[in-house]
Amino acid sequence: MSLADCNLPGTPSTGESPHEAPVPPAGRRLHRLETVRRLQGVSRRAVARRLNMDLATVKQQEQETSDLPLSTLYKWQELLDVPVAELLVDSADTLAFPIMKRAQMVRLMKTALSIMEHATQVAIRRMAQMLIDQLVELMPELEGVGAWHAVGQRRRLDEYGRAAERRLSPDVFMDLMD
Repeated sequence: MSLADCNLPGTPSTGESPHEAPVPPAGRRLHRLETVRRLQGVSRRAVARRLNMDLATVKQQEQETSDLPLSTLYKWQELLDVPVAELLVDSADTLAFPIMKRAQMVRLMKTALSIMEHATQVAIRRMAQMLIDQLVELMPELEGVGAWHAVGQRRRLDEYGRAAERRLSPDVFMDLMD
């Protein structure tokens, strides 16, 4: 978070323009976006898609020293479904117990829904449905959670992906040569 210039008219100024915000000291940890995202089981790609930004921006925002406006933190908070306080750096390194338990329950619900979607045997579908019903009974807000996303098909071991077909420019490794 940034610090705003709160000088009122008639008060001495610090010499900074009223539109500039002081930059926090270099290396100071400001937030825990990446840690919370990982604990919630959300991929960077999912964050980029939901927040309508590219992966480079997500990666930059996740850096603990990046100074983000509150509006951006609130978008992350809504996406990760945790209190904003959990995104900010605190003396404790782990998420609050209820938040961590909720993240575990969400992952469990996603797994149960995925089993339900992919099961072909009636008995397995029935057990998955019972598990889903019990999870919703324990935590009603799990009702709207979706299954794990399966995008595309898995490649066989003898298949190459697109990355293998791409050519790298000769200057890609120039940094390593220095």
